Amino acid sequence: MRTQVHTARLVHTADLDTETYHSARDMVSAAFGGEFTDTDWEHALGGMHALIWHRGAIIAHAAVVQRRLIYRGTALRCGYVEGVAVREDWRGQGLAIALLDAAEQVMRGAYQIGAIKSSDRARRMFALRGWLPWRGRLRYWHRPGRPARPRPTERYSCCRSASAWTPLRA
Repeated sequence: MRTQVHTARLVHTADLDTETYHSARDMVSAAFGGEFTDTDWEHALGGMHALIWHRGAIIAHAAVVQRRLIYRGTALRCGYVEGVAVREDWRGQGLAIALLDAAEQVMRGAYQIGAIKSSDRARRMFALRGWLPWRGRLRYWHRPGRPARPRPTERYSCCRSASAWTPLRA
């Protein structure tokens, strides 16, 4: 069996043409079973998109957007991963790994820390890449000038420091 290598192309939101923008949005929504809202998509805008195409169709997407996470009283510039999705018929073929390769490239070059709110199912993949569950207290800016705490059910389970790209201690 021949293994195909997938590489994600990085494109800033401002550089997405209309067709790519809508194709990515539609693919992500379909990958989430239609439960990916317009608000969810808005959270994925304003940063870098990792995209993988096959024969002109987008088959995988992830975005890295800037967030401020407050850790021990310090606001950290965070590359936050949003909208990670692989088209259902392409799952299990390494596309999520290719998306994360691209996302981590952006995080290493531009941010103090990387983070994602992962599903329980994805935790093993992140752990294999060296990401660690976040066990400390965490705040983020919810509204201008107003810090908020994640709901107890939210798990910001995978974080890495861009400083030598080694894990922060919570």
